[in-house]
Amino acid sequence: MGLQLDDIRALMQDLENSSLREFSLQSDDFSLHLSKNEITQPVVTTPAQPTVASVATAEAPVATEHHPLDKEQKQGVTIDAPLVGTVYLKANPDAAPFKQVGDHVAVGEQVAIVEAMKLMTPVKSEVAGVITEILVEEEDVVDYGHAIFRVELDA
Repeated sequence: MGLQLDDIRALMQDLENSSLREFSLQSDDFSLHLSKNEITQPVVTTPAQPTVASVATAEAPVATEHHPLDKEQKQGVTIDAPLVGTVYLKANPDAAPFKQVGDHVAVGEQVAIVEAMKLMTPVKSEVAGVITEILVEEEDVVDYGHAIFRVELDA
């Protein structure tokens, strides 16, 4: 089984328009792996043909990475992701954000949602204070412990 470049482009477009993060296809003489994850790039290999290196995909917005020492340099504490998943800053696409910069947050108040495997987990504040910075964008993929909000604690 072999795929033509147009077939691969069609698969890439289908993956881009779907909610899937990765797609793999293998046969005896062919292997294709496509991924939306930032770490890997799609590569097509066949033993009978030279390797087609890294087929370019439409670039997704890249989440701003923060240096680990930034927490110490900036004032306040962070509200972190409780698990790996996709972060939502609004209850639904038409709703207002849970919190914006300048809003007050209370202990136990919901500030975001992290979705993993179709399970929606509320992110609740463990501190009381004022939101000074939102460190992620809507629908960013976050790791466990990834800072979502920076909060200046109440005095």
